[in-house]
Amino acid sequence: MGKIIAFANQKGGVGKTTTCINVAAYMAAMGKNVLIVDMDPQGNATSGVGIDKSSKLKTLYNVITKESYVEEVILNTKITGLDIIPSTVDLAGAEIDLVQMNSKHVVKNSLNKLKGKYDFILIDCPPSLGMLTVNALTSADSVIIPIQCEFFALEGLTQLMNTIRLIIHHLNPELKIEGVVLTMKDNRSNLVAQVSEEVRKFFNTKVYDTYIPRNIRLAEAPSHGMPILLYDTSSKGANAYQSLTEEILNRNKTSYKKITKNTKINLRGEK
Repeated sequence: MGKIIAFANQKGGVGKTTTCINVAAYMAAMGKNVLIVDMDPQGNATSGVGIDKSSKLKTLYNVITKESYVEEVILNTKITGLDIIPSTVDLAGAEIDLVQMNSKHVVKNSLNKLKGKYDFILIDCPPSLGMLTVNALTSADSVIIPIQCEFFALEGLTQLMNTIRLIIHHLNPELKIEGVVLTMKDNRSNLVAQVSEEVRKFFNTKVYDTYIPRNIRLAEAPSHGMPILLYDTSSKGANAYQSLTEEILNRNKTSYKKITKNTKINLRGEK
């Protein structure tokens, strides 16, 4: 059975979507069957893997409103083994629908049908603690929290942890903290060491050894509709996400195919 991991932080701009899509891409390149679930109405994960949001897409919104079965909205990406349930701005209306339906299990019921098909299902949550995020955390087996290495990194973290505790208590007692990843780390700043130390005090061994550096190639990749392993596999950002993915898989005691500089990434449509 596949594992569902939500990537959550209500603070925007912390590298949540970047982390979700790049970990997913590396997992697929390492031989895993992976599904990204884009639960952010901004749809950045959707465009970040090369899906055209201007086309008439069936999205997660159609599943929530029961206009489509979940299997009908899954799209292939360029990378063999990596699929996505896309999102567009229409999903913003789902917040209201979910409140009116008083349902926190709509997404969970749909994703449970897919756990036998995928090794990992990764949910990119919106930067808020609304009903979409509640549905994501109710659906997930665990949550990864990206935290930016800056002064305000821990601001709002108490609120997120309180939300996770409430989800565990009332909706999903099996939910675990999968890990915490430090993002946008600039080692030239003295503040970074202080923030990193505070995060490690708060989360202890849950913090991954791998951190994600500030990297221009990482910032450029989404505008080209590519995860970093397709855009610039030799960049510092690519090396960091490969290392982070290995760390996640190792913690899950999951075997995987090693990637070296000579490894050819399997793309759909190529022989």
